[in-house]
Amino acid sequence: MNLLFENDTAGHYPASYYAATATDTAPMPALQGAHKTTVCIVGGGYTGLSAALHLAQAGIDVTLLEAHRVGFGASGRNGGQVGSGQRLDQIDLEKMLDRAHAHQLWDLAQAAKQLVRDLITDHAMTLTFQPGVAHACRRAHEVAHTHQLAEKLEKDYNYDQNELLDKAAMRDLMGSLAFHGGVIDWGAGHIHPLNFAIGLGKAAMAAGAKVFENSLVTHIETGAKCAITTDQGVVQADHVILACNGYLGDLAPKVAARVMPINNFIIATEPLGEAAVHILAKPIAVADTNFVVNYWRLSQDNRLLFGGGESYGYRFPDIVKTVTKPMLEIYPQLAQTKIDYAWGGTLAITMNRLPNFQRLKGQIWSAAGYSGHGVAIATLAGKLMAQAIQGHSEGFDLMARLPQPRFPGGSLMRWPLLVLAMTWYSMRDRLGR
Repeated sequence: MNLLFENDTAGHYPASYYAATATDTAPMPALQGAHKTTVCIVGGGYTGLSAALHLAQAGIDVTLLEAHRVGFGASGRNGGQVGSGQRLDQIDLEKMLDRAHAHQLWDLAQAAKQLVRDLITDHAMTLTFQPGVAHACRRAHEVAHTHQLAEKLEKDYNYDQNELLDKAAMRDLMGSLAFHGGVIDWGAGHIHPLNFAIGLGKAAMAAGAKVFENSLVTHIETGAKCAITTDQGVVQADHVILACNGYLGDLAPKVAARVMPINNFIIATEPLGEAAVHILAKPIAVADTNFVVNYWRLSQDNRLLFGGGESYGYRFPDIVKTVTKPMLEIYPQLAQTKIDYAWGGTLAITMNRLPNFQRLKGQIWSAAGYSGHGVAIATLAGKLMAQAIQGHSEGFDLMARLPQPRFPGGSLMRWPLLVLAMTWYSMRDRLGR
């Protein structure tokens, strides 16, 4: 089985709200025959597209191969949140690393957010960056930590974009009794994720990158040159960038040992009309504090886009049933609301939720495992790998120094152990611990 094809139709975007509102879905041709290039990129999500754009802008010959369509994977299916910092907060990072390293990671993450905003503006993409992401505490004891983090960011990191919310303010903001408080990060934001990927693809091609869709990479042979084989052609390259995230498959076992694919799901309601203001009083995105995170926002036409639930096998479950349950726990008033769209996608996690940057055999570069925090970081990852190939690897090396334990159990047991662990965490969420 192959996650690239198990739940999707070859060469087609899933039937998502994002695909229905995409700006341009005209396909690119598939790779045919033999080609030569300086850098070959495998994967047409944020990481690969950003790398292609930055390499092409530097005058480097670059070819990108995407098994389906640009933005087909997690990049075109996610919640659209452009979050601050890394996937682990700065308190946890300072405990794990030295303070200097934690500060450098914060600076990189800030640069990642700005990169997204700059790319949207510089390339006149048909989407907007909407400020505001709320972090909503499901348990009372979490509020103190959330406020403490906001205060630490202002004191130690000169970041003053967090608005503290108590229980009453959170209730007024969200129209829900499920939360005890939290913050709104006004320096974070949210976007139309598929249109961002499409915009990156257009920008990369305008800069001179060659982009091929419906070009499944089946094998990579290393040597003096790398040979990247697809089902209809082959590319000879000096460097290879692996930008596959959860769809890596068997292409790089050393990456797969530290990066695990999981599935996540989103539904979109019918337009809520004037009732939308009672779901979210401000045009922000939200993520709660469950280990299996729920996240949501309103679309431009006032639909609730609600993400939640995870699965760990190849086949997607009943998505509407899976996601409606946590949505109604938060918004029981939506019990009779029609669901117009439901879709799933595969992302990738690491053991410690920090992204995995690796250089393999000197010529192959990889970044993956964004753990649900990839819109900004994945876009930056592409730029960092493009810079590293040009001899400026400081940013890439900083990310590559992050501790990255292997998933336990080897190739046979790591998946069942992951399922066991995630089941325990989801049970903890249900028990409110």
